[in-house]
Order: sequence, then C-alpha cells, then structure tokens
Amino acid sequence: MSENRTQPPAPPEFPITDRVQHAMAQSLRGCEELLPKDEWLKKLARSEATGQPLRIKLGLDPTAPDIHVGHTVVLNKMRQLQDLGHQVIFLIGDFTSMIGDPSGRNATRPPLTPEQIKHNAETYYKQASLVLDPSRTEIRYNSEWSDPLGARGLIQLAAKYTVARMMERDDFTKRYAAGTPISVHEFLYPLMQGYDSVALKSDLELGGTDQKFNLLMGRHLQAEYGQEPQCILTMPLLEGLDGVEKMSKSKNNYVGITEPANGMFAKILSISDVQMWKWFDLLSFKSIDEIAVLKREVEGGRNPKEVKVMLAKEITARFHSAQAAEDAEADFNNRAKGGIPDDIPELTLSGAPMGIAALLKAANLVPSNGEGNRMIEQAGVKIDGTTISDKGLKVEAGTMVLQVGKRKFARVTLT
Repeated sequence: MSENRTQPPAPPEFPITDRVQHAMAQSLRGCEELLPKDEWLKKLARSEATGQPLRIKLGLDPTAPDIHVGHTVVLNKMRQLQDLGHQVIFLIGDFTSMIGDPSGRNATRPPLTPEQIKHNAETYYKQASLVLDPSRTEIRYNSEWSDPLGARGLIQLAAKYTVARMMERDDFTKRYAAGTPISVHEFLYPLMQGYDSVALKSDLELGGTDQKFNLLMGRHLQAEYGQEPQCILTMPLLEGLDGVEKMSKSKNNYVGITEPANGMFAKILSISDVQMWKWFDLLSFKSIDEIAVLKREVEGGRNPKEVKVMLAKEITARFHSAQAAEDAEADFNNRAKGGIPDDIPELTLSGAPMGIAALLKAANLVPSNGEGNRMIEQAGVKIDGTTISDKGLKVEAGTMVLQVGKRKFARVTLT
C-alpha cells in the first residue's frame, strides 16, 4: 500500500438524474444512517455517468452464527444495491476472527480456531447466497492482505491512529471507566477492519449500528492512504415476533432461516399489522413503489392479513421454495379451521392415568407443568379438538392428538 498522504483531487461534478435519485432512495430504504449523504450522492452520480459500478463491502466475522431473518437485513440491503448494478463484496473476516471483536460487548470475544473459522465461513456464505445473487458477488477473505502485512506493516498501520481516538469507542470507554481489562490486541481489530476498506478500495461499507466506529475507521485509513474515503451505511436491528425486543434466539422471538416452511410462514403471519411494514422495508425484495401501493390499499380498506400473507410467502419461498410457501399457506389455513397438520410428531408415553399438565410437558408441548396449567387457564389446550378447562384432569390410556396454542401438536399414545 502506498504511504502517500496527499488528498485526491476533487472529483468532477456529475448530473443528479432521476436514476441517481432512485438509487439514493433505494440506499436510504430502511437504513439507520448513511454518512455522508452528499458524498454518496456524488458517488452514485459518477457511477451513473461513467458506467463504473461502485464497490460495496460487507464484512462478517464467521463466529458461530445464530441464523435468523434478523441477520439477513444487511444482506437484503446488499441485494438492493446489487440490483442497481453495483459490485458487492462479501468479505469473510477469517483473519480478524483470530483477534476477536469486542463491539457492543463488555468483554473480549474469544478468538476462534482455524477449523471453526473455516466451518462457520461456509455457513455464512451459504446464508448469504440465499439473499445475494451468487453470480454477481465477490467473495474475499481478509487474510489475503492481512497475513502478508507482517509485523512491520502492522506497526506502520498502528501509527495512523491515536489511543485517544481509539478510547472514544463506547465499549472501550465504559470498560476503562469500570476498570475492566482491555487487551492491546483489541485495538488492532478496528484498525484491521479499516484496512480491509483500503485493500478493497471500498466505496461504501455496510454494517449494523454497533459497527459504526469500525466503519468510520475505514474512512480515516483510506484518507491516510490517499484513497477517496468510503461512505458508511448502518442498518437497524430487526425487532422479533413480539415487536419489542430485537430478534434473538435467547428471547424465542425469532424466525430461523433453516426452520420448516410451515413454522416460518405461521410465525411471520403472527407479527402485528404495524410491524409488518418495517419487515417489508427491511426484508422484502418488493420495490418501494410496490410497498407504497400496498400501504394505500390497506389504508383504503384492504384486509392487512392479505398483505401479510404475501410477505410470509415471499420470505418462506426465499429460504425454501415457492411450492413450500404455497403448502405452508394451505397448512396454516387448515389449522385455522381446526384441522390437524399432517406432519405432527408421534410418541408413546407410559404412566396412565396422567395429569394433563404433566402429559403436555412429557409430550414436549410446554416447558413445565406451570406453563401447561397457564395454557389451560387461557383455553389454549385441546385433546382431539376439544378445549380442556380442568387443570386437575387425569388422562386415561389411549391415542389422542394434543394441541397447545395454534401451532403445537403431538399425536400421543398413552399406556
């Protein structure tokens, strides 16, 4: 890399056409922050005038992934920009994974072994390919340029940023104030992530809101190396099915991209009518204009459930198939009419007669007897289609279909 610190000459002005305005609107769709907007508009105008695609980077460290649709929000933004004709770069941080990023944490994230990195990188790429167009995606690994950098290059890189600036990072500030140890190698992480932008000559880098400091580091280092600084675009965290907390497996409010199509469809259909529009903005491949039409139709009296079904089918089809989405809708409608799905688990249990709450727990339909009793109180438990209201019920031997809520079923033979 050149050590030239001179600023590049000011780029010529290019016209802001309707296509450029459209590209800007797509860039801003659902995003949390785009910095600096005026620079990005100029980059889009230059690209439109010259026919030269912009280089758009997303870096992901292949840590053990919690794969759910919330993680695909930033991938969706990449796809939107890809569809505008720009070059997207899916950067796998195999080198930075060996450092461990403390972003948003109050302790160091443990580094991974090379074997873990390789396995998780394959998982990430498989996930990304369900959203991005693989034929138009550049896959890179940051070990390509980070390993050859060596000790000398790393020291030279570290000289381009001050400790005072590094301590402005929120999690470092809090840990220092609390007396929590900060290892020197943790300062290297944002430096190495920023250096990725130099190596790739990135025009735009995407990330979550918790990555803002690292994304800005890329801008700083590109200027240090005499490049035009990248713009940065952060995406919000997607709230889960409850519409309150961010989507998380630990909060059980998530839609996993590998879960069965029927469950995925039903979960998406359970979100609120208000929340639906944010999911459209962040997860749908429909255009801004198409979504605006749907909003007007709902405001004009169209049943919002019809629109939500469209969203559920689109997302289910993306991670399964169009036919699976159709089948999931049919399965949901069957359940809504009181029908029993075809694919419910079957098991044999002993201990008749057995208390109803204990039976529900043994059938893995509730996590505890207390939760079973709570569901009975809420009229959420059925045996062969009949709602159970007696928490003291002793269930005799036989084969029956147990149902908890709208989506949990089991065919149980009790002996």
